[in-house]
Amino acid sequence: MDSPLSVPALADFRRIVIKVGSALLVDRDRGRIRLPWLYSLVEDIGVLHRRGCQVMVVSSGSVGMGRTMLDLPPGQLKLEDGQAAAAVGQVAISRTWAEALAYQDIKAGQVLLTLGDTEERRRYLNARSTLKRLMKLRAVPIINENDTVATNEIRYGDNDRLAARVATMASADLLILLSDIDGLYTAPPALNPKAEHIPVVPRISAEIEAMAGAAASELSRGGMFTKIEAGKIATAAGTHMLITTGHVKNPLRRIQEGGRCTWFLSSVSSSSARKSWIAGALEPHGTLHLDKGAVEALRRGASLLPAGIRWLEGDFQRGDAVILRGPDGGEVGRGLVAYDAPDAERIIGHPTSDIEQLLGIKGRSEMVHRDDMALSSE
Repeated sequence: MDSPLSVPALADFRRIVIKVGSALLVDRDRGRIRLPWLYSLVEDIGVLHRRGCQVMVVSSGSVGMGRTMLDLPPGQLKLEDGQAAAAVGQVAISRTWAEALAYQDIKAGQVLLTLGDTEERRRYLNARSTLKRLMKLRAVPIINENDTVATNEIRYGDNDRLAARVATMASADLLILLSDIDGLYTAPPALNPKAEHIPVVPRISAEIEAMAGAAASELSRGGMFTKIEAGKIATAAGTHMLITTGHVKNPLRRIQEGGRCTWFLSSVSSSSARKSWIAGALEPHGTLHLDKGAVEALRRGASLLPAGIRWLEGDFQRGDAVILRGPDGGEVGRGLVAYDAPDAERIIGHPTSDIEQLLGIKGRSEMVHRDDMALSSE
């Protein structure tokens, strides 16, 4: 099925999340990591990295790897066996990623997340800050669900949706799902040989959702349905998504060379989607009253520093939304505050150099970072 819509190019993106499924990374028959394939992918990541792109990887495979190393029986694992397999497999997976990335002179950082880390705002902000700092230090975060502690009641359930949550958390502009299929079809191609490939999805409609098939791999908990769900999460937050096959070497180079894939396009940018969320979707828990200089600095694109705050109202916690008001009482904007109210009260009106002395810790310089703020004039 041809599409008249134009699609972006990988060179257009500066922050990319790549999801790698278990069936791609782990050889099920041998219980080993597919090293030649992994090194080809890392070669592609190296090209992006040297271009200045920030890359994050959501990697499956820890349970599949661990169950082989522990010689656990085939079939559905009991919860405690799955957690034990994840604990052993995660060590092997992380070490392999670190060694592979080192050949491209790239450092790896391991990040294990649970559902609460993207649902509870304080933990969300901590995880977001860690990812941003790793990327600023030019490391590649290798992210997985923390299967050693997650249970069926408190888990994502698949790494497609985890990858979408990570992409939105990190304000990525592209999510790539490397899969065992080269995109979305009008019907599951394994069941319908007349199914047509769809190269571009401008909007995920009910018709698109109906095209999703079931999981095709024993090692994968997800199928096309979970990929569509991931697409809904990503595109709503301003992140484009791409599905393509990972069953080739250098799968990212293949995309650049015009290989078959499906693009799911977002109609908004990640930054504007985040600002809309801050401005309208969160209930404010307090108010910060700013001086004239702080208001002028915000309108020039600066973050809000404690020195520019005259007084505050409310019993808020770090990560809560607060209203920003100018000297005339008018609303300047809204943002996510970096301190609990008692600590904020102690440092307002002071320069950032005084924070450590006042609080006894080397806290954040900004009361509200520019990335966590939506001004009324925007």
